[in-house]
Amino acid sequence: MNYQDTVNWLFQQLPMYQSKGQSAYKADLSNTILLASHLKNPETKFKSIHVGGTNGKGSCSHMLASVLQESGYNVGLYTSPHLKDYRERIRINGKMISKQYVIGFVKKYKMFFEIHELSFFEMTVGLAFDYFANKKVDIAIVEVGLGGRLDSTNIITPELSIITNIGFDHMQFLGNTKPLIAGEKAGIIKQGIPIVIGETHPETKMIFNKKAKSVDAKIYYADQLISEELESDLKGSYQKQNIKTVIQSVKVLKDLGYQVSDRALEKGLFNVSRNTGIRGRWQVLGNTPKVICDTAHNIEGLTSVIEQLQKQDYSQLHIVFGMVNDKNAKTIISLLPKTALYYLAKPDIERGMELSQLSSVFKALELNYTTYRTVSEAFDTAKFKASSNDLIFVGGSTFVVAEIL
Repeated sequence: MNYQDTVNWLFQQLPMYQSKGQSAYKADLSNTILLASHLKNPETKFKSIHVGGTNGKGSCSHMLASVLQESGYNVGLYTSPHLKDYRERIRINGKMISKQYVIGFVKKYKMFFEIHELSFFEMTVGLAFDYFANKKVDIAIVEVGLGGRLDSTNIITPELSIITNIGFDHMQFLGNTKPLIAGEKAGIIKQGIPIVIGETHPETKMIFNKKAKSVDAKIYYADQLISEELESDLKGSYQKQNIKTVIQSVKVLKDLGYQVSDRALEKGLFNVSRNTGIRGRWQVLGNTPKVICDTAHNIEGLTSVIEQLQKQDYSQLHIVFGMVNDKNAKTIISLLPKTALYYLAKPDIERGMELSQLSSVFKALELNYTTYRTVSEAFDTAKFKASSNDLIFVGGSTFVVAEIL
């Protein structure tokens, strides 16, 4: 198989949560443990930092990787989902895993995968850990895929665990209250391993404190940290809290013996895109008219993005929008600006929300919308209709953003 055949095979295996949804979720680590054993436990051969949370875990992971790269470390980075290329999920010092490594790994272990019916996510985590071990990274930043306690990444014993925040997302798996969701996320807190919590909330603090105490893990709340404000090239206003989380995490890492200078911290935060290749976070794609995209896709994430949108200068706001079908459409759409012109499309994945369902909510809320067959058609129409001093925003789903990048 060539690279495309290999990736197609990975995607065609057992249902993958990214495209399929709830039917793909496996609340069990047994397969991951089995695969890790077969691979001779690569997760024990490199140091790691484990990053979970509802929003911001991807940004924090990329920021931390950038800071550690600026400090001279050889840094692995595992994130999900990808936007354009499967290999975006697995990087070392910003460079994606090679096509040949992906091909070779799948070819070598394909029979094992099939016999044990491993999921897309389990295979991908195995690939990442195998790659980081073989390439002898100094440290790997590992982003949780979904939840924490039962996520495939949760076989690592990291140097540090991070939980950015708790919000309402994936409630069909994690629970429908913040304490229940926090309990699942807290599953990455390990015996004696320090834990950084990005945001303090009374209803979740007790959950985190109790879990940390039970495993003798020192706990830090980043939003209580008093430090100078540092800038990042990731310009979303919501990144301010992520920056605080990273600053607190760096302080803990320095206590553990990692060498990170103030200069490396500043440079790392300001060169995240260049160092790690992150895309889709308040990314400006054009200026006449201004075009911005953002992958925020749940209530908390979109609330922050919309607040920042409303601070921009423009004559007319155009929004290219689509969702996946496991989100609460009415709750999310009710957050959107009432005066914008909407260009609706279904993202090109099985989980994409059908236009009939999406448009019915827009109609009920009396928003000004038009539907399109594809995201690219919606985007092209918005660009055609917008004047030079208008603003076009593309969002609602990671998959909508992926289609226009």
